[in-house]
Amino acid sequence: MTKKFYVTAAIPYVNAAPHIGHALEFIQVDVISRYHKLLGNKTIALTGGDENALKNVQAAEKAGIPTQQFVDKNAQLFLDLTVKLNTPFDVFQKGTNPGHFKSSQELWDRCFKKGDIYKKDYQGLYCVGCETFYSPDELNEKGECSEHPGKKLDKVSEANYFFKLSSYQKQLIDLISTDKLKIYPQFRKNEVLSFLKEPLRDISISRSNERAKNWGVPVPNDPNQRIYVWFDALNIYRSGVDESTWPADLHVIGKGIIRFHTVYWPAFLLSAGLSLPKSVMAHGYLTVDGQKMSKTIGNIIDPLEIIKKYGVDALRYYLLREIPPYDDGDFSYRRLDEVYSSDLANELGNLVMRITTLAEKDGLNIDSSEKKQLSDRIKKQFDNFEFNTILEDIWKNIKILNKKTDDFAPWKKTGQERKDFLVNSLNGINQVGYELQAFLPETSEKILKATQGKITKILPLFPRL
Repeated sequence: MTKKFYVTAAIPYVNAAPHIGHALEFIQVDVISRYHKLLGNKTIALTGGDENALKNVQAAEKAGIPTQQFVDKNAQLFLDLTVKLNTPFDVFQKGTNPGHFKSSQELWDRCFKKGDIYKKDYQGLYCVGCETFYSPDELNEKGECSEHPGKKLDKVSEANYFFKLSSYQKQLIDLISTDKLKIYPQFRKNEVLSFLKEPLRDISISRSNERAKNWGVPVPNDPNQRIYVWFDALNIYRSGVDESTWPADLHVIGKGIIRFHTVYWPAFLLSAGLSLPKSVMAHGYLTVDGQKMSKTIGNIIDPLEIIKKYGVDALRYYLLREIPPYDDGDFSYRRLDEVYSSDLANELGNLVMRITTLAEKDGLNIDSSEKKQLSDRIKKQFDNFEFNTILEDIWKNIKILNKKTDDFAPWKKTGQERKDFLVNSLNGINQVGYELQAFLPETSEKILKATQGKITKILPLFPRL
């Protein structure tokens, strides 16, 4: 029986064009999705546009265009990026989709009927960047949000609807500590459990029309309020798929939004009596040449520029091999040049070219009927999202094949000896192509095609820059 596997990327704010950090997450989700397809699972991948945030309204005002037009334009940039990265998502769910509005209002109604939503006057510090309220003890020593240092918090005083998060403390601890909601990596799970040891405060889940600038999902039965962005944005994971697809088997997110996904989101679902996601994987952030990406510094990297010069698989390889899946990692053009020349053009590209050139000369024909499969070791690494380790292991085998080729020098040999060597090498390269399918889809397709049936010399996989 075919298993269902439903995986999501986070829903990016569409207040600006996508950057390389978004590319990292889209690629990670795509690798997981392709791996599950290789296993024969019915795989569904979703992302979308977080369009109902105040920061989108502010950015649209700054650009001098209507908010809907602004979010449509930017959401399209994210969708275009998923195509250019060769990361096809089955669903791209926009926050302004009418079906999403309806689903979010139904979620609200369920929590309201449970008695978990109430209205009260509130005063607090609001970070527009995070779209969340912070208490003074959650801020850094300068009284700023640690995700957006240097940005002043808004002092907000108004009547809001609140969600009784405090009612779900015990259930959340139980879910997470027993891995019913599994958090990867372990140290992030420990962070969440540590947060849950402190008394949970109820959270604001609406804004006045005035502060929301009449933008977003209206609160059912209260025309003066809009549903607060996290309550509605998290629900994109549900509103974008049918009931048979939910719950998500895996949410892939950046470490900065782990609390929303492992505390708030499961609490909303528990209140609503709905199924919970099964696991959450939190990755680190990208720095550029050792510095945090920022518009002020002007070091925001456009992934499309990299694809133009190096090709999509080179970008995919760099982000998956060089960036540890759970920790922060650094991007630099200097390192990309090194990795492109050594790992891709030289070690992989040169190997495939040398062997297929000789095999074509000899008119070799390789039987490709034998079904390949991934080793248990690779499966275990995939299940722990150890993308860099899998690629490291594949490259160890590529290095071994290169060394054998140099030592044996098939171009100096003739007859059966040369034929046996080339057939073994083609089988080894074919296995590499099979194992690379989830990581470098275009490259693996070329390798698999070139190393089975009647062999023809392959064109350079990664042309010299």
